[in-house]
Amino acid sequence: MTPARTPLTRDELAPLAREALGPTRRLDTVTRLRGGSKKGVYRLTLDDASTAIAYVWSPDEDYWDAPPADPRDPFSHASGLDLFTASHDRLTALGIRTPSLLFADPTHRHLPADAAIVEDLAGGTLEELLRRHPHAATGPLKDLAADLTAMRAHTAPRFGKVAVVDDGGSAHGTSCEAVVRDRALRDTEEAAAREPRVAAVRDRLGHRLHELFSAVRPRARHTVVHGELGPDHVLLDADGRPALIDIEGLMYFDAEWEHAFLRLRFGPHYEALRTDDLDEDRLRLYCLALHLSLVAGPLRLLDGDYPEPGPMRGIVEHNLERALEFVRR
Repeated sequence: MTPARTPLTRDELAPLAREALGPTRRLDTVTRLRGGSKKGVYRLTLDDASTAIAYVWSPDEDYWDAPPADPRDPFSHASGLDLFTASHDRLTALGIRTPSLLFADPTHRHLPADAAIVEDLAGGTLEELLRRHPHAATGPLKDLAADLTAMRAHTAPRFGKVAVVDDGGSAHGTSCEAVVRDRALRDTEEAAAREPRVAAVRDRLGHRLHELFSAVRPRARHTVVHGELGPDHVLLDADGRPALIDIEGLMYFDAEWEHAFLRLRFGPHYEALRTDDLDEDRLRLYCLALHLSLVAGPLRLLDGDYPEPGPMRGIVEHNLERALEFVRR
């Protein structure tokens, strides 16, 4: 575990800002934004009052303290400049809005870490809009649904992270559903070691996962999915258009995985994003697997020094209850 985490200062970020935004403007203030668990996200305010966002990928900014990731594992730790730029390029090619990439620095010349500068979108998150003015979110939700349709229309014959597949590679595993099942079984074991309520039904959860897996029919083509698309991962630009963030986990996978997450995170607002042509057997498997992931992952994070343990514990409790419903039926 990283023993101490100190946010980067204005002086530390000034060389990166100068290189990205030009020498005629001076970096005035730096604010580390809340919520990032895999990378540092900093708002840079310049002396002309303009702003930009800096992303910094370093162990000091990553609360997961994860070992080196295998990019051929679709669900491996999704963090790093290479994953980010590949995902940004794919979304841009599809016409999907994401904050414009202004500068990428893999050289470590300005910081001892990979870094990027992107545009700062001042419209807040879709999550905030849904909470404060849900009626005003009708347009952004409609636009987001159109974006999801465009992503689903782009297919690949192999599944895996966009950075891998677009480069001609392939993921480990025989199928999306097998990868999801195997990961869910590991999540069950990991969660059982930390949470007695999971340990008490570990075998029943394993049996249920195998049962749901056996009902899934094979599929040969896969579509672009964000993977963790909640309303907090959607920013709004000045025109109210949605822009996707936290895109490093972008992959070619099953649309059902995306919709399992959308249904969980958007709640009653999911109706605006719903599509009627999903495989319900696949969706059931993915929903249970997602709940187990959102128990095991946050419990792992809570072993460390994550600064907001309360909300993370809330995620565990909500998803644990939902997972247990699968073995009460």
